[in-house]
Amino acid sequence: MKDLLNRLIQHETIDKDEAKSALLKISSQEINPLQIASFLTVFMMRKITIEELEGFKEALLETCHKIDLSAYDAMDLCGTGGDGKNTFNISTAASFVVASLGINVAKHGNYGVSSISGSSNVLESIGVKFTNDEKRLQNQMERTGICILHAPLFHPAMKAVASIRKSLAIKTFFNMLGPMVNPSQPKHQLVGVFDLELLRLYHYLYQKTDKNYCIINDLNGYDEISLTGKSRLISTSEDMYINPQDFSASQIKPQSIYGGKTVDEAVEIFIKVLKGKADEAQLNVVSANAAAAIKLKKDISYKEAFDLAKNQLKRAKAYQVLMNLKEETHAYS
Repeated sequence: MKDLLNRLIQHETIDKDEAKSALLKISSQEINPLQIASFLTVFMMRKITIEELEGFKEALLETCHKIDLSAYDAMDLCGTGGDGKNTFNISTAASFVVASLGINVAKHGNYGVSSISGSSNVLESIGVKFTNDEKRLQNQMERTGICILHAPLFHPAMKAVASIRKSLAIKTFFNMLGPMVNPSQPKHQLVGVFDLELLRLYHYLYQKTDKNYCIINDLNGYDEISLTGKSRLISTSEDMYINPQDFSASQIKPQSIYGGKTVDEAVEIFIKVLKGKADEAQLNVVSANAAAAIKLKKDISYKEAFDLAKNQLKRAKAYQVLMNLKEETHAYS
């Protein structure tokens, strides 16, 4: 690692095999924490290359605890995080909306690092229990239409760097990797990324797979559709810009989707949204992101998908899925 760090500090890039090897060593805890912190820091100071990102991805997938959910033709809705916007848990809320419509969801997530509350913080606070037991996860999918794949239970490297990432408290390349390394590797995926360069990298790598995907970057710097302005969207079938008006929604202000100062505040917002009792702006932004996911599975317009999603929120159907999941995760306690 010392030689590799010296090269990186001299502004060199590394190839795919070197990147993969470095992350494999981190996974097996062969690298000391200070060297890991230095390694992460290098990639905060310059853009990551496609080869480096692909090598890191291969290492995480090679070492992860894999789960077979292929029978459920599932989808993941996952953002990279790292946009520094501290929104409420929009993609997680959208996941429950999608599941309430009969589209199976294998939600990959983690604790917040650069934000107050990640998806795992909120769900754990509500009482959802995490597991990496394949049979239990299959049961959750069978009975509720959704299961939660808490990243540290599946990825040794993410577990090894968890405390370091928390101490750094800013985005690292692990943010970039999160959506790519869902341990069930679902066929369908909605991915939110924090800048257009990462959108390009994701599109390049996803084109090499058989995934049915949609990658989103909000031009105001969000890793999801924020409805504060225009978003760039690239999928297996289209490359376009999408506006709030495409959902027949109004443009909103950034403070409308603020996630609060504590996990408790984030949980309160999350539950209000799923119960359909939140502000119109909050309901609309969740419905818009759910709509982008729904459109991957249904041949309907964004407006029609948006209306479907919002109706589920208004009827508290997404909240019922959450309660069903919570109950199911306690079934084996």
